[in-house]
Amino acid sequence: MEQLIQRHNSIVARTPVQFRRYMYNKIDWSNRMIGLTGPRGIGKTTLVLQRIKQQLQGEKVLYVNMEDFYFTTHRLVDFAGQLSKLGYKYLFADEIHRYPDWSKELKLIYDYYPDLCVVFTGSSVLDIRKGVSDLSRRAVMYHMQGLSFREYLEYAHGIVVPVHSLEQILQQNAEVGAIEHPLAYFAEYLHNGYYPFASESGYIEKLKQIVSMSVDADIPAFAMMSYAVAYKLKRLLSIIAESVPFKPNMSKIGEMVGVSRNVVAEHLTLLEEAGLVAQLRDDTVGIRQLGKVDKVYLDNTNIIYALAPQNANIGNVRETFFNNQARVVADVVASRQTDFCIGGASFEIGGRKKGNAQIEGLQNAYVVKDDIEYGHDNVLPLWWFGLLY
Repeated sequence: MEQLIQRHNSIVARTPVQFRRYMYNKIDWSNRMIGLTGPRGIGKTTLVLQRIKQQLQGEKVLYVNMEDFYFTTHRLVDFAGQLSKLGYKYLFADEIHRYPDWSKELKLIYDYYPDLCVVFTGSSVLDIRKGVSDLSRRAVMYHMQGLSFREYLEYAHGIVVPVHSLEQILQQNAEVGAIEHPLAYFAEYLHNGYYPFASESGYIEKLKQIVSMSVDADIPAFAMMSYAVAYKLKRLLSIIAESVPFKPNMSKIGEMVGVSRNVVAEHLTLLEEAGLVAQLRDDTVGIRQLGKVDKVYLDNTNIIYALAPQNANIGNVRETFFNNQARVVADVVASRQTDFCIGGASFEIGGRKKGNAQIEGLQNAYVVKDDIEYGHDNVLPLWWFGLLY
């Protein structure tokens, strides 16, 4: 216990507080049990440590990483009981999915120790979603994604721009006076701005390691797959990275990867749950998650450039960015005539020379262009959609 406290004190003292992720103020910290999930490397650990450092100084609180060797010989529920007896009010358990039977023991902690608030994080979304059913009516779950373009401007360049609603963007009411050269910053962001470790050296190699860890460890552990299957998942990711906006032909992909068409669909779902791809569905059944898959994108543009640095398709990059940023604030679905539909609005994505032909005859339709700084009429700059969170 004493070593855990020392590690807690050391890591909290080193935690930077100058910049906080968008999710920090969205979490209702008054709940007794909170779960924070999201892909590897997006800043979940820093966020919870900032909560401790800025709001819980002087409280009886302990942060632990569940990969610590201490938990190979000590049960989490017993540890929580010990903390409760010592008067602790808060337990922050990082990388909870690394601990066997984590969801069952968190359920017991919630039931046995009502005075102990627990916040847990998990990078393996697959394992977390499998275990959350045990915590129904107990844990309040939040899912965080990587830096928005707006967050990147503040984090990497100290440029503070307010969050904009989708309505503000559509009404051409973007307050962007603080950004003098938006397109230069936007190009940086598309290549290496989605993850908070972008300022560190070796960014692309670290990002590749995150992808490999998800494919080689997280997915096989969840689905009990072999390494040979993990190789096929990487091959599938490479195909998506190098494609034009990707309309999946399951039979053709199966031939390329070496699996049946049904297995391709299963693999794409696993990659989506792991936060590596995003499947764009139509709204034929009224529920986005159950609609037919129309296109498949990598989760964010940085992964595209990491996996296909010489062969990234700019159309794919643009659509990936739009889908990635807009999905945080709205349900994004496929459109029969344009690229995307959000509510009653249609969006066609393209470059500076993109015309209006695709949206002729449509009500509430917009052309979203890359390589322009400002909008007019129904033409919107692509980078504005990076201001939504």
